[in-house]
Amino acid sequence: MSRRTHLTDAAIATLAAHGMRGLTHRAVDRTAGLPEGSASYYFRTRLALLEAIVDRLAEATTDDFADTPIGAENFPEAAAARLHAWMTADRSRLLARYEISMEATRRPELRAIIAASRERIRGQVSAAFESYGATDPDARADDLVACLDGLLFDVIVGGRTPVPEPGDLAEVVRRLLVGTAQ
Repeated sequence: MSRRTHLTDAAIATLAAHGMRGLTHRAVDRTAGLPEGSASYYFRTRLALLEAIVDRLAEATTDDFADTPIGAENFPEAAAARLHAWMTADRSRLLARYEISMEATRRPELRAIIAASRERIRGQVSAAFESYGATDPDARADDLVACLDGLLFDVIVGGRTPVPEPGDLAEVVRRLLVGTAQ
């Protein structure tokens, strides 16, 4: 892993643990276990650091579903496993994503980067819907992604407890696919 990637992952962990106010270059250096000044060497400004976080989060999300096509028979179970991992083991990634998404409501330069990454992900979902003949695959992708995002938000930020089990999440995904495949 490159030092830049290591610092970006440390920035995500810092953002998740301490929020936007706690995200400083020095805090990222501490989290990364690197000498002071390391983060500012790679990311000269706060905006550069935030942009790197958005790019890394988008890359990780894309990678998470790279081998799980929506049309696949096992998609509900595979998606449920990924959702469950985001709600539990990878929870900090989601917290960072929500923090930076809220910041983007006040920073148009971040909003544009987040919109571009969102479009890449929705494009993948739309292509999958198109591959099995769904009408209006773009709308179907928007609906599925929005519903799954809402479910994640409800668990991570809303405090929905207990975290749904993978089997329950698979059933949710099945219901959503039926509702969006028409």
